[in-house]
Amino acid sequence: MAKSRHLKITRKAITLDGEPFQVLSGAMHYFRTLPQQWPDRLAKLRAMGLNTVETYVPWNLHEPRPGAFTFAGLADVEGFLTAAEEAGLYAIVRPGPYICAEWENGGIPAWQEFRRRCHDPRWLEPVGRWFDELIPRIAARQVSRGGNVLMVQVENEYGSYGDDHVYLRHLARGLVRRGIDVPLFTSDGSWSLMVTGGTLPEIYATANFGSDPAGHFAEFARIRDDPEFCMEFWNGWFDHWGEDHHVRDPDEVAKLLGEILARGASVNLYMAHGGTNFGFMAGANAGGEQADGRYEPTVTSYDYDAPLSEHGEPTAKFWAYREVLGRHTELPPEPSREPVATLPAGEIACTARLSLLDCLDALSTGTVRSAVPRTFEELGQAYGLAVYRGRVPGPRPEALPLTVTGLHDRACVLIDGVPRATLERDGVTSLPLATPERGVEVTLVVEAMGRVNYGPVQGESKGVTGGVRHERQSVFGWEIDPVPLDSIEGLPWGRETSAGGPSFHRAALHVEEVRDGFVALPGWGKGYVWINGFNLGRYWSRGPQVTLYLPWPLLRRGANDLVVLELDTAPAQPRLEIRAAPDLGESRS
Repeated sequence: MAKSRHLKITRKAITLDGEPFQVLSGAMHYFRTLPQQWPDRLAKLRAMGLNTVETYVPWNLHEPRPGAFTFAGLADVEGFLTAAEEAGLYAIVRPGPYICAEWENGGIPAWQEFRRRCHDPRWLEPVGRWFDELIPRIAARQVSRGGNVLMVQVENEYGSYGDDHVYLRHLARGLVRRGIDVPLFTSDGSWSLMVTGGTLPEIYATANFGSDPAGHFAEFARIRDDPEFCMEFWNGWFDHWGEDHHVRDPDEVAKLLGEILARGASVNLYMAHGGTNFGFMAGANAGGEQADGRYEPTVTSYDYDAPLSEHGEPTAKFWAYREVLGRHTELPPEPSREPVATLPAGEIACTARLSLLDCLDALSTGTVRSAVPRTFEELGQAYGLAVYRGRVPGPRPEALPLTVTGLHDRACVLIDGVPRATLERDGVTSLPLATPERGVEVTLVVEAMGRVNYGPVQGESKGVTGGVRHERQSVFGWEIDPVPLDSIEGLPWGRETSAGGPSFHRAALHVEEVRDGFVALPGWGKGYVWINGFNLGRYWSRGPQVTLYLPWPLLRRGANDLVVLELDTAPAQPRLEIRAAPDLGESRS
């Protein structure tokens, strides 16, 4: 792909250098797979019969603090595009600034106060600053300059959110001004509400759906007459905590793919390889018909029931798709059908414990004193935990409700240092409390789970967003320790520890040969796992996900440091399991 090429989209066709071109694409997000694994995954996507890979670009990963940009490690989008080119794949880039993607806050940084996705200057200024950094890097890799980037998206599924065409045109013109000369496009559901809100007459429009290709293309065509392109063919789905694991029958979705391709339409499989929501980056949804209801956090795995599994193995869906794609393109040699060896199964005992409350001096970014509880954003914190300490006076012999209003998202409540309850957003948010004459100390260890990534409630705050009341009386006077957990290197292992509540546990994983593995925590409640300082993500006994993926690049021969932060109650004899295969929970179609 070294020579300059020209992709053209007219009302009648998509052509590449003047010849008809059917885009056979699959979504793979570079930020959900470790860079050392990109070549393997991309080569397998090419072997499936795809000619293109599609990726979002998450703003919050690249600009974690205002003006502090990173393009290294999981954020190395340029390295990913190079790896895709080396694998023989073109690329479609979707830079947002909003991406959805079941990703924390839809990719919008937590520090961005004005999350309105409109032409308000207070939103456009930071977006412009971000695009000044990002877009020239994408422009340099366009097919028109000898690279592999075929197309660039304007915003993302905007018709599911708003109708500000001034904003969409501002973004489109900004992309062109910063060097994009390959075709721009939008992608939306086929419903007229979404098409009329999210598209522009002068920008190529594509459709998103997971079933009935003929029906969705026909509905889309009532408003748009662009060449048919399903930019998100939902061939699987994601999971929320407390639900079943979603799967789709391989033969069913292969048949649908065949229907799309037989029409001459282009397609992008969402997802072709899902990967993992490492660390704190799994997003959430709000339920209900208008996506403004009950909070629904997304699990750590983003396997998505994709053709390539979370750990990169071709599935039955992969082979079914390869057969269908082979009817429309020349197939490369097929990859090996032999499963890759994984770590041997075994148990590991935890050898050390450290109470979270006994090591705040090592974890907190600095105690804040405030009349009222402050949100994470007011504390200058994006993710992790915050510890709130206040007092309720006494004597109050009657057990009155202690209520946390606007809890986002979960809290361990300790009274005079003794764990008393777990409160949860959209669940129980109060406990009965009587106080002696001296009063009591109330400690709330509040966990932020993923910010909602889709719909009208995007841009929510985390922490205690309302206040704390004893019956009707507000509780004032708080000490707050922000605990972002962006690093656990400073944990004071060996310190005497006795406090109750959330606690860290440490184990050594001995590895003779570096391979992928899977970590299970039977008997544990809810928390996070780190391997050699890298946050693998959340676990929760609520399921459906049982194991966390342990990628081989994070391991080394010999001893590896496993750390668990248990937010509820650890087993009396805390042990971890290494399993040879994943367990993503009970499935439903």
